[in-house]
Amino acid sequence: MLSLILFIILVALAFDFLNGFHDAANSIATVVSTRVLSPRQAVLWAAFFNFVAAFVLGTKVASTIGKGLVDPKAVDVYVVLGGLIGAIVWNVITWLLALPTSSSHALVSGIAGAAIMKRGFGAILWTGWGTGWGALLLFLILSPCIGFLLGATNMVVVSWIFRRSTPHKVDTLFRRLQLVSAGVYSLAHGGNDAQKTMGIIVMLLTAAGKAHFAKPDPYTFWNHLNLFGHSHNVAWWIIIVCHAAISLGTMFGGWRIVKTMGSGITRLQPVGGFCAEAAAATTIIAATFKGIPISTTHAITGSILGVGTVKGVRSVRWIWGQRIIVAWVLTIPCAAFMAATSYLLIHALLEPFFK
Repeated sequence: MLSLILFIILVALAFDFLNGFHDAANSIATVVSTRVLSPRQAVLWAAFFNFVAAFVLGTKVASTIGKGLVDPKAVDVYVVLGGLIGAIVWNVITWLLALPTSSSHALVSGIAGAAIMKRGFGAILWTGWGTGWGALLLFLILSPCIGFLLGATNMVVVSWIFRRSTPHKVDTLFRRLQLVSAGVYSLAHGGNDAQKTMGIIVMLLTAAGKAHFAKPDPYTFWNHLNLFGHSHNVAWWIIIVCHAAISLGTMFGGWRIVKTMGSGITRLQPVGGFCAEAAAATTIIAATFKGIPISTTHAITGSILGVGTVKGVRSVRWIWGQRIIVAWVLTIPCAAFMAATSYLLIHALLEPFFK
């Protein structure tokens, strides 16, 4: 059983790597498309801040994933493995189609699909609209809307402030500022998304009767490294490996999706890239502090659409917006279905060997 647990942890880290790989476009597309950084420089910049997030944003999202979505009695190691496989398959499919879908929603839907296949719909925990599934589904709609409004507002405010400046001065200034906004966005992305895999590993260890491996040691130096004084409720080794995996994924980058995010939706200048990244980062960090696992993809896409709309409705390629929305709608049921199928195969072919 221990070897199976280690294998599933590796599968979870593989998902985390693919999360960074798949969502690298979110972190770097704007800064690459505006030519502020080269692709190689951009992925290194984003990966660095993905890892630094381990010291900044706490682990509230990990608690939500590990305990607040699925009844622990319905979860065993095979459910976790099935959920991870379903999420990975959906991520690969959408990467091949160059669609910037939500790795986060694929993951939670995968776990839910596998748990439902094992125990029925009673496996899903519902605690209202303020927490758990309620908050996740609410922010499925709210995060792109908030990103859209903040992106548009940022663009209007910046345009008003710099209305008397020459285009050259504005371009020069925001090429520098976009380094900051890209870094903060990558910090937010790493802080929210890496915690989802942490939660899955905690869920796995708890289901396997090894919960003590996931508990933090309050006397270690780790709890004193968080810049905002958050107390970590996850073991330090889980935090480190999850942030390392998502950072490595970002370094390799999902180049197929970069084109969609950076220029497929709308053409961005450095000032637009800054406004979009700042809007998305604000949305994600606020949700992370509240422990809400939101889609970083939804936040940045909404922000880019908001920035593009201010320039003119016709400057936005709305066909991409339609395709992305369709992919968003399909993510939850498709990832859940793939995970349910994976669980059935695991239950029939793998589980008997460990009885």
